Amino acid sequence: MARSKVHKVQHRRRREGKTDYRLRLKLLRSKKPRFVVRKSSNNITCQVIEYSNRGDNVLAYSDSRELKKLGWKAHAGNIPAAYLTGLLCGTRSKKKKIGEAVPDMGLYTSTKGSRLYGALKGALDGGLKIPCSEDIMPSEERISGKHIQDKKDIQKNFEAVKKKILTGSRKTP
Repeated sequence: MARSKVHKVQHRRRREGKTDYRLRLKLLRSKKPRFVVRKSSNNITCQVIEYSNRGDNVLAYSDSRELKKLGWKAHAGNIPAAYLTGLLCGTRSKKKKIGEAVPDMGLYTSTKGSRLYGALKGALDGGLKIPCSEDIMPSEERISGKHIQDKKDIQKNFEAVKKKILTGSRKTP
């Protein structure tokens, strides 16, 4: 018969490395919606999520693949696309009368000037109030795409898509 201590099995999402429950509890205790940013190599997703006992409710959503409908011709996984995706999510949340949120970066490593903070900067410019430091945001040159090789085309395209998002000239879902 075993005489050792009882082993408590962690939650499945914690074992899989998908959820940090301590951080999630801190975010939920603020009772504010969360601005959630998730990334892949070709896509950025931004959501404003509100906690509910039955499950989280998505209040506003944007995806970098939606930028193609607005005329974005470049890659959807870079910093300018992340900024525009955050801007789109920020303007949508502003239309739904969501004023502020807390940032939720998940289990990603916090790196100064990354795509995650590019999306956060876009949401700030879109009208959301999110507590964060200006030091971690990417520079204006990186946001507008000056660091990318075919920069003339991307900068013009960036400004055109940004104008469409801010004026709401094209209806998006």
